[in-house]
Amino acid sequence: MSVSELLGFVTGAVNVWLLARQNIWNWPIGLANNAFYIAVFVTAGLYGDAGLQLVYITLGIYGWWIWARPNWGSRGRGVELQVARTPRATWMWLVPATAAAAFALQFFLRRFTDSTVPAWDGVTTALSLAATFGQCRKYLESWWIWIAADLIYIPLYLYKNLWLTAGLYLVFLLLCVVGLREWRKVLRVLQPRDE
Repeated sequence: MSVSELLGFVTGAVNVWLLARQNIWNWPIGLANNAFYIAVFVTAGLYGDAGLQLVYITLGIYGWWIWARPNWGSRGRGVELQVARTPRATWMWLVPATAAAAFALQFFLRRFTDSTVPAWDGVTTALSLAATFGQCRKYLESWWIWIAADLIYIPLYLYKNLWLTAGLYLVFLLLCVVGLREWRKVLRVLQPRDE
């Protein structure tokens, strides 16, 4: 276990806990988490995950900006971004884009790196991108995508001897269940007939 992995564990747990509570401070804490995990994943040879942290930084800045700025309604008043279901139109491009990204990442990692797990690294990277995009937009189903990714990440990190990181992703999995429950409660208040 390295100092980067320990700091990544702490900032990661705080990040997801704040996200489940829709607290905007999840974004800067998440950016710190990404920086720590770049070092961890490069050292472990998980290049897809290391590269993913760079994308997370970009999405983290985007998410922070989207959550911080109010959407202006027809009456000129700012309205906070609300939890919502993922629109069908979004699913129609998100599912094939995620599958294509998983295959492309697997090909890239297999061909251009010494990754020992290119398929799993590609799949988890693609799922994580889809989930992060959903959380930037406060889509409820993004928690389900995270749960699927975490169920793959945990044994992957155990295989790579990243025990603390595997433990963190177990914590993430539990926090995802909490986040899903919390966002469902909010959605029930916003759209009572949909639940």
